[in-house]
Amino acid sequence: MKDEHHNPRHGLRLAKRSNQAHQRGLSRHNSRRLTTLNSGESAVIQSLSGGVSFRSRLAALGFTPGASVRMLQNLGHGPVLVTIRDTRIALGRGEACKIHVRPE
Repeated sequence: MKDEHHNPRHGLRLAKRSNQAHQRGLSRHNSRRLTTLNSGESAVIQSLSGGVSFRSRLAALGFTPGASVRMLQNLGHGPVLVTIRDTRIALGRGEACKIHVRPE
């Protein structure tokens, strides 16, 4: 369920996501958080959230929009292990939550 609120700072109407959508890792653009992928699933990176230095570091590792990523290990807690551009990378769960992907 979405409801709208007005952000006076930006003069825009923004849609708030329901708590259920947030828990499933869904966003407004049909993307999911990387942490919602199961082991063996693949997806394409759609966007990154976070600060400039965080996004810059991820980009240096190959996490750029359009890149294909495959989940190797996701135990539901702790770090996740992914393959991107033929490289295995371990990410903390907090970092992985800031990576938004869409199905391949």
